[in-house]
Order: sequence, then structure tokens, then C-alpha cells
Amino acid sequence: MTGVLDSRPAGAGNRVVVGEFDGTWAELAQAPYGASSDTPTLPPAAACLVSGHRAAAQAAWNAALDPGRETLIATASRIGDEQAAQLRDGGLTLVRDSAGGVTLEAATAPREPEAGRIWLLTSGSTGRPKQVAHTLESLTTVGGQQPARTWLCPYTPGAYAWWQVVTLSLTMPGQDVVFVEPSQLDEWPQQALAAGVTAASGTPTFWRQALWRNGDVLAQLKLEQITLGGEPVDQGILDRLREVFPDARISWIYASSEAGAAIAVHDGLAGFPETWLEREVAGRPRLSVEDGELLIASPKAAEGMDAVIHTGDHVEIADGRVVITGRIASDEINVGGSKASAGAVRAVLLEHPDVAWAAVRGRKAPLVGNVVAADVVLRDGLAKGDPGAPDQAALQAWCAERLPEYAVPRRVKYLSEIPIKESLKSDV
Repeated sequence: MTGVLDSRPAGAGNRVVVGEFDGTWAELAQAPYGASSDTPTLPPAAACLVSGHRAAAQAAWNAALDPGRETLIATASRIGDEQAAQLRDGGLTLVRDSAGGVTLEAATAPREPEAGRIWLLTSGSTGRPKQVAHTLESLTTVGGQQPARTWLCPYTPGAYAWWQVVTLSLTMPGQDVVFVEPSQLDEWPQQALAAGVTAASGTPTFWRQALWRNGDVLAQLKLEQITLGGEPVDQGILDRLREVFPDARISWIYASSEAGAAIAVHDGLAGFPETWLEREVAGRPRLSVEDGELLIASPKAAEGMDAVIHTGDHVEIADGRVVITGRIASDEINVGGSKASAGAVRAVLLEHPDVAWAAVRGRKAPLVGNVVAADVVLRDGLAKGDPGAPDQAALQAWCAERLPEYAVPRRVKYLSEIPIKESLKSDV
């Protein structure tokens, strides 16, 4: 560690639970970095390619303790050989943590660190990760007095949502954090129950999977705060969580690596009030809609972004609410010249009492170019063909009563599990 200051982050005494470690941030800093007991000192400009949350949390602590550092944290699986070489050419030493130990790959173009720089990776238009520049200040979006809570952090290390939980715990006393490794996602409610978790953040898919797979254990949690984000948040999942946790504060957050934390809604309704559009409030983002796309001008945006960020997210305005339905690139399905919204079809399927999860996409077809296709997971362990389970015709009839004819799924595929990726999303 280089240039360490005497002052420690305000959350140094907060509890951290990661793997077999259960202590404070300050105690975690004294433990070996990553998987190896023979630990090299982290270089001042480092790309930490981690195997799990422990090494990631230690790297975040180093960044918070020493403002002279430059840090990138990501799971090793996100970085291919070409991008690893580019990081080294850009002046970052690669710090690889794995079961075999910790190795360093020196920067091929060494330079002084950009003090305080935190690099995040986000998928570019080609799907290849690109770097986005932040600071701890721009990543820290919660301030003021907050009730003491024990947070669950299931997000992939180094993601924007991961940093939101981590910076909250690092900067604010009373905000403990319990990390969930990807291998633990199937049984995280049991882990959260054992650790006394009172607040949890995750995508709608994350919450749907937990309700579907571990609903009985989930209901035992004493959750005071539930946060959703990362995917379109529909009324169905908000209502279901309210049923299970009637006393919890349920929020959905719109945030991205580029725009930062831009929207926070706490009223239990999908979408945000239309009156928030074009609103000018000091220190808060300005929201607008252009040709159905959400635009954001944010003081918490990453460095180098345009003053107004085109998010690529499609929205619909109805009944005084602005509802995000999905990505523009994938939400619109052209069926013989008519435009079906994948988000609208998905919402209708999720309204069916026997559907626990759904995904909708376009499928190539002769004459019309595309037709609507859907994947579904049924509730309570129901499978295709079980007594009482809706078949394809029943789901098509349900949709036909609520959607234009061209938007009715022509093919419905039944899945046995709710798919979930490392990002906690369920792109299929």
C-alpha cells in the first residue's frame, strides 16, 4: 500500500461478511489480499481482476483509504486477453486473484496514477466492456442520517450497483454489508437470515428467483429496506414484495455506470411521476423524453459523458407515470410493419396468476419479418403439462384479450428455472 493516510473511512468499523470472514472493514484490510497468504502490495495504479468479493472489497478499502490511488475492480471473467493488454498499455498493473494465488502483470507503459480515479466497466454497443471514469465522490450517492442497517450485496464485484452498496458502507457508520458470491445466489436467503440482513438490493429477476425458489425462507427475513434496479421494474414485482414485506420501504432505483444514480422512487408504483420531467432541482438530474427515449443530465455522471446522456432506454407515459419498458434496441419488434413492445407483452404475461417470470423477443419469420416469442417460468413449481398449468393456447388467449393481435406471442417456451446471469439479469 502506498501513500496511506492516517484518517480512515468513516465506515471503518462497519461489519463486513464475505466468505469465511466476519469482521470490520479495518480488520479485513489486515487480512491477506484475495486467495493467497503470500500477498504482494497493491500497486498505486491497479486493475484488480478478482475471483470473488473478498479481494474486491479489500481493493475498494485501499481506494477509499488512499486518495492517491487509481483503481479498477472487475471479475476476471469480464476481461479478455486483448482488453487486459490494453489495460496494461494504459498504465495499469494487472492484479490477478485466483485459487492459485495472486499474481502481478506490470503495466507495459508505467505512469503515475490518476489520483482518486475509479474505473468501472460497462458493456458497449458491441457488448465488449468499456471503461467509464468515476471517483469515490461520484459513486457515493447516499448522505445524511440513515438508520443502521445490514445490507446484502449480491452484485458482481466492481459493477456500479456493487459500488453503491460498498461506498454506503465505507462512508457511513452503521451500514454493515454481507456479500453474496455468485455460487451462493441459489441460497442467499439462508445466508442473509443467518447474518441478520435488514436491507437488500437486487434486480427484479433476483427478487423473482428468490420468491420462486426460497419464498418461505425469504419471508422470514426482517427486511426494512428493499431496493430494485438494473432492469425494468413492473408493478407485479413491487406488489408481490409488498405482500411478503408489508412493513419494508420498497424503492426502485434507475442508475447506470454512465449516468450515475438518477432516479429513486419510493411510492410503491412502477415508473416515476410525469411531473419530474424537465424539472430543474439543484444537485439532481434533469430528466426528459425524446422520441420515446429517456434522456438524463446528471451531476453524478461519469467523467467525459455528454451533458445530456441518451440512455437507450424506451419509456411510455400513461396515467401520469413514466414507465421504462426496456432497451430501445430490443424492445421494439417489427411484425409486418406493426410495432410490438416486448416490454408491454412481458408485462401482460407477468400479470397472469400462474406466470412467475417471462422474457419476450422477436423471432424471424417469413412474410412478416418477425413474430413475438416468449419464454416463461410458471409459479410454485408448475411445469408444462401439469394439471392446472396454462398451456400455450391459454397464454395466447390471455394476451389476445389485452394486446393487439400482432403482439400476441406466436411461440411460448416453458423453462424449468428462472435464468439469472452474473449481472443478476436474465437476458436469454
